[in-house]
Amino acid sequence: MASYGVAEAKNNFTHLLDRVEEGERVVITRHGKPVAELRAVAPERPLPTEAERRAAFDRLRKVRESLPPATQTSVELIRDMYGDKAW
Repeated sequence: MASYGVAEAKNNFTHLLDRVEEGERVVITRHGKPVAELRAVAPERPLPTEAERRAAFDRLRKVRESLPPATQTSVELIRDMYGDKAW
């Protein structure tokens, strides 16, 4: 990891960005103390396509349809589990 003072970093900023793009981390110091770090931004995950979203919802729908029907409300279930302590 390279380290540069503020003035040197200011004068060589384009060079520092080139180093960061190559995967290196660069520390900027002021009066010998680290105050900032330059590092590459992690690539963003692409958003799912319409077809991928529809496929995911179809899978969720199939899972939901495969579950047995509920015999209790969530309130009844919590009361059965915890009694009156839950309230």
